[in-house]
Amino acid sequence: MNNLLWPGDERAGDLFSDEAFLAAMVAVEEAWLDALAGSGIAPAAVAKLDLQSLVGPQHLAVVASASERGGNPAAALVDVLRAALADVNADGAAWVHRGLTSQDVVDTALMLCARDAVGVVGAALREQVRLLAELVERHRRTPMVARTLTQHAVPTTFGLKAAGWLTGVLDAYDATSALVLPVQVGGAAGTLAATVELAGDLDDPVGSATALSLELATALGLTASTPWHTTRSTMTRLGDAATGCTDAWGRIATDVLTLSRPEIGELSEGAGGTSSTMPHKANPVLATLVRRTALSSPSLAATLHVAASDAGDERPAGAWHAEWDTLRTLLRRTVVAAGQTTELLAGLEVRTDRMAATLEAASDAVRSEQGAMADLAGRAPSGDYVGAADAFIEAPLARAAGVLA
Repeated sequence: MNNLLWPGDERAGDLFSDEAFLAAMVAVEEAWLDALAGSGIAPAAVAKLDLQSLVGPQHLAVVASASERGGNPAAALVDVLRAALADVNADGAAWVHRGLTSQDVVDTALMLCARDAVGVVGAALREQVRLLAELVERHRRTPMVARTLTQHAVPTTFGLKAAGWLTGVLDAYDATSALVLPVQVGGAAGTLAATVELAGDLDDPVGSATALSLELATALGLTASTPWHTTRSTMTRLGDAATGCTDAWGRIATDVLTLSRPEIGELSEGAGGTSSTMPHKANPVLATLVRRTALSSPSLAATLHVAASDAGDERPAGAWHAEWDTLRTLLRRTVVAAGQTTELLAGLEVRTDRMAATLEAASDAVRSEQGAMADLAGRAPSGDYVGAADAFIEAPLARAAGVLA
């Protein structure tokens, strides 16, 4: 999957591509058919059918083209599967998708694709925690000027600044790790009425039908759930977690962009990008691209929230449909930014000499607050101009140790 207008998109590989989503939908249909057979609802002859082998690259265009007619790709896929099964397993053709609705297949397939993307992001966050913890330890006593509202404020340490970066990444890691990705099994209107009817010959039709959620979840590696057709907190939490990541990375990127300006020169990317016309430039390309993602992610997450608030009835018209590509775009971009941030941190160059020189040039102006406090206390300044900076580093380092344990 390529995107010339989003440089670095190839870092996300096949995650959430059309091919990956089609395969995820097939996996849902296959696991559901197995569950129906395993519970005794469907004939044993439909168990363990290899539906993936029936759907190839040639079907992608077919499903995509037919999706407009049904408003979603699941219905088009079911047509492909039934046509393919008709020649190899008549029972399979008759029973595939029975009891499910299109939203069950699409939502569960979205969760499968999201799981893979979240796994990549989680691994990147963990590596960033390691890199940042090392950066904090190495520079916990490296003096520099703190800046507020773009101006020199008071002395601080680069270790404390990096500890702030670390805290943001740790918060993002916590939110990502807490995500729950459930299957969607509700039938036409979240009642599983069709499946209960199919299970009518069993001793406990309702119990047998509702147990299929757990069986499907186990088979797919997701979490069992009651139907959530119009309760879209799963989607908004995914969006919020992704945006929390890009918020944390954007804060790092913005600091790098500011401190790498030639007139400041306190930080630089290990290998800056090139300019098409000015050979002397080493542009902070990674930080620029990370910041790009941080600026655009919140609007995508907002779309998920707007869709959630408009999810009326038992299946909404348009609100549900607006989620699919929005979530795909947001998670792919998050994966890309995750890799770019890790690379940025791994190669970051800290110019301690420039930090010291800037602090020295600022002279007594940045120490005026401490001087005023000493005057108020009736004594000479202590000479300790970074206060509790070193102490404040301990909490994020302890959290980092817990993540890395």
